[in-house]
Amino acid sequence: MPKVLLHICCGPCATYPVPVLREQGYDVRGYFYNPNIHPYSEYLKRREALEDFARQTDLPVIYDEKYNPVQYFQNISYRESRRCLFCYRLRLEQAAHIAKKGKFDYFTTTLLVSKYQKHQQIKEVGETMGDKYKVPFLYQDFREGFKETVTRSKAMGLYRQQYCGCLYSEMERYAPRDLVREVFPKE
Repeated sequence: MPKVLLHICCGPCATYPVPVLREQGYDVRGYFYNPNIHPYSEYLKRREALEDFARQTDLPVIYDEKYNPVQYFQNISYRESRRCLFCYRLRLEQAAHIAKKGKFDYFTTTLLVSKYQKHQQIKEVGETMGDKYKVPFLYQDFREGFKETVTRSKAMGLYRQQYCGCLYSEMERYAPRDLVREVFPKE
């Protein structure tokens, strides 16, 4: 059975890819590494939701204790319009590194379940990191299961967040549109 390391951003997003990958014959292990999540209380809620999901589905998970939002903010400062790309690189490089270290056959990410993420960028970054660490990136478009993640996570009683994770996505979600346009002008 080929082993795949699944980078997991939150419990709800894992509710679709985990069973799909298992049905495809993969031995799945989760990996939680998300220094982009802000504030820390939100980070803890998402981690707890993943712990709940992992218990309910018997999913082994590696929890990376390196929560360092300073590194994330240093990477994106003055590059806010490209923050997602830097965020993908940060998390997928670490996932590829762990996959190499753990002798996994592949690595992938639950980011691929969201219709709001930039799939082409995720795929390109994943493949680049796969080449760098000599562990293939397993690209699968899980967006068809996006609505199922909502249904499944509610049925499982998992905490569901309302924004991607970073300070900027929180602002885009909750701030008035005119303020968002002022802060993030179109380039």
